[in-house]
Amino acid sequence: MPPPYRPKSNTGAIVTISLISVLVVVGGFVGFMAAMDGNKHKSRSVADSGYDTSTPTTSASGPFTTTTQPTTTTTTTTTTTTSGRSTPTQTRTQTQTTPRGPVPVRKTKDNPLFAGENGTNAVTCNLPKWQSTAAAAQAFFTAAAPCLQNAWAPVMQRANLPFSPPKIVFPQGKRFSTGCGAVTEKDNFAAFYCGPDATIYMPFEGLQTQTNGAKIGAYLAVFAHEYGHHIQALSGSLSAVFDQMYEVGPDSAAGLELQRRKELQAQCLGGMWFAGAWNGKGSITDQVSRDMLADGYTRGDDNNPNGPRDHGKRQNYGAWQEQGYRKNRTFQCNTYLAPASSVG
Repeated sequence: MPPPYRPKSNTGAIVTISLISVLVVVGGFVGFMAAMDGNKHKSRSVADSGYDTSTPTTSASGPFTTTTQPTTTTTTTTTTTTSGRSTPTQTRTQTQTTPRGPVPVRKTKDNPLFAGENGTNAVTCNLPKWQSTAAAAQAFFTAAAPCLQNAWAPVMQRANLPFSPPKIVFPQGKRFSTGCGAVTEKDNFAAFYCGPDATIYMPFEGLQTQTNGAKIGAYLAVFAHEYGHHIQALSGSLSAVFDQMYEVGPDSAAGLELQRRKELQAQCLGGMWFAGAWNGKGSITDQVSRDMLADGYTRGDDNNPNGPRDHGKRQNYGAWQEQGYRKNRTFQCNTYLAPASSVG
């Protein structure tokens, strides 16, 4: 890879300037993605993080929230006794102040997460060697979790949004309970994020280890995607899009399009994490990034023509991940401003 670059772009130009400069048409796909040399699977360059590990943050462990603090008000009154002497007395009452600190903003396209030049911090990830066993996979993702946390916490702080790390659960088998309901053997997924319990579920059964082998870029891409959903939840945009889906009907054409915008945005945010991790070197090598990019173009709704169109075509699924990786700016992941053709 050549040295990373810092893109010159304006936050408000995502639909105008970006579309003109990076519009790509491939087999009917019309969308915006980073400029590349035609080989979508070749990891040619990645945006610089724009921030290094010395960037000050409030805390690496979060959460960046403050609770309502009690205050004491003292009131002085005067009491006149029968002897004619006045005696001052004090009454102490306890009141509550207005909550201060970052709070989620229930908006999608106008969410502060997508404002300004905000990219993931460079983080160095030193991960254990991949082994295709449940215990080794759990150790691997557990080691990766602080890398995602340290990359994303400063992004949220700069956007004045709250941050706290998600819980991570490694279910055994194909049947287990979650904060979002029970999972049965008929369910087919690699991993998922549950908002009510702020948890990423990473079942070993869904990782397709027989196909991916030791390509940790593919496994980390799944993990980074689910972490992207956590970032959406913390920002308030996840609640906002669910509100919109409820209004139009989640299974309607408009509802499914909103679902795709949400999922493709998580792909883009996942790509952003790889940009920060690639800049930090360590375990995220050129080959790992290439495997991540290639994996994105293999996943999508067109793998199951009879299923719901709720995640986007393979071309779009890979393109948004690459968009986040190449540009590494949150405004570049604002799928809610993107044309419908890029979220099909």
